[in-house]
Amino acid sequence: MKYGIVIFPTKEIQDEANSYRKRYDPHYALIPPHITLKESFEADDQLINDLIIELKHIANEMDPFTIHMNKVSTFAPITNTIYFKVEPRQELVDLYERMHAGKFPDNQEYAFVPHITIAQKLPDDEYSDVYSSLSMKKTQLEDQIDRFQLMYQLENGSWTVYETFVFGKEYV
Repeated sequence: MKYGIVIFPTKEIQDEANSYRKRYDPHYALIPPHITLKESFEADDQLINDLIIELKHIANEMDPFTIHMNKVSTFAPITNTIYFKVEPRQELVDLYERMHAGKFPDNQEYAFVPHITIAQKLPDDEYSDVYSSLSMKKTQLEDQIDRFQLMYQLENGSWTVYETFVFGKEYV
């Protein structure tokens, strides 16, 4: 089965992202707005059970933290993806790095750029118009992060929560 690990922002941030995603993101219906901590990976039942134990340890050791998104950015020219740029925080980087060590599959394809996608797979002309319009817009978003989610992919390509891990909760 295919799994991934993400952080879902609050409803307010999701609503802001979705105001663009419903028009500019073909993955809109497949997964809510999120910050990807671990790209999709294949795992059998034994591996996922081992990883859940590790994810509980990681969550136990984390304290909530605040993230800030102060601008819209892009991955162009690699892809025509537009996103809310999440300002780097050591807690976020540490969380990401812990999910790429130990028993976790080594599937890191790109450097970690914390972000929430708001548009992707746009034709070049539309991408240019949308990015130039959004990059002029003042963006000031803040969110409190206190959990992350292990997701799994359904047969129709959509993603659903397998388990949520709350920071500082005493998992056994």
